[in-house]
Amino acid sequence: MKNNYLELYTDYLISNSGLATATGLSAMMNNTISHDKVTRFLNSEEFDSKQLWLEAKKTIRHIESEDGYLIFDDTIQEKVWTDKN
Repeated sequence: MKNNYLELYTDYLISNSGLATATGLSAMMNNTISHDKVTRFLNSEEFDSKQLWLEAKKTIRHIESEDGYLIFDDTIQEKVWTDKN
């Protein structure tokens, strides 16, 4: 069940374009999962980059190829209404 919550919450974060909350996930699931269960799951351990890699590794290894690249771009687009980025 633990992996189900992790996968569900990960999908929620990817698909959500606004503020991500346990209550928001619960509402999106028509309250079939309580926000308290989500909160307890997230507080059950510290999620770090190692755990993220272990979660993503199988998928990445499945689609990797010699002529492919995985690029992470963390640049910030300048906006006229912000003082400083």
